[in-house]
Amino acid sequence: MKKRLVIFASGNGTNTQNVINYFARSQSVEVVCVLSNKKDAKVLDRAKASQIRALAFSKTEMLSPDGLVKNLKDLAPDLIILAGFLLKFPEIILREFPDKVLNIHPALLPKYGGKGMYGHHVHEAIVANKENKTGITIHYVNEQYDEGAIIFQKETKVFPEDSADKVAAKVHVLEYEWLPKIIERILNKED
Repeated sequence: MKKRLVIFASGNGTNTQNVINYFARSQSVEVVCVLSNKKDAKVLDRAKASQIRALAFSKTEMLSPDGLVKNLKDLAPDLIILAGFLLKFPEIILREFPDKVLNIHPALLPKYGGKGMYGHHVHEAIVANKENKTGITIHYVNEQYDEGAIIFQKETKVFPEDSADKVAAKVHVLEYEWLPKIIERILNKED
């Protein structure tokens, strides 16, 4: 039986698309649903185009035991992936799926994490602070923003002339390469 992935995302969904593509021909892993807190998020269109169930939900549904939690139980995911999901993940879901929720963050945590630190905000802060490196962190999700146990980090150099867009491009390369591989590695350990 294939391992089941559910992905949460809030926006464009390029990381989600990358994960979908990576596992499209897998004999052991499948993406069963993509969920978004924004009904007009492009990520939902990407999922539908790949013949994957795509659902939007409200904040009320997210926090209700009879809402999103019930849907997730029915989906029976082996892992839940947050790929550009911009809300704090609710404790009600974390309690139901302990050590099953992963996030990818576009910096080397614990630096540049926390509320409001996502996407271009992170890259602009890295450039403004003249950091000489950045990267990605894949971590378990807990009740606090970006504070769950770190599973994997990969870094890239930042040069003084790099713009925030250039830094973002370098980070995206790492995200696309490593997120699917780390998901696969974690699922294979569970066998």
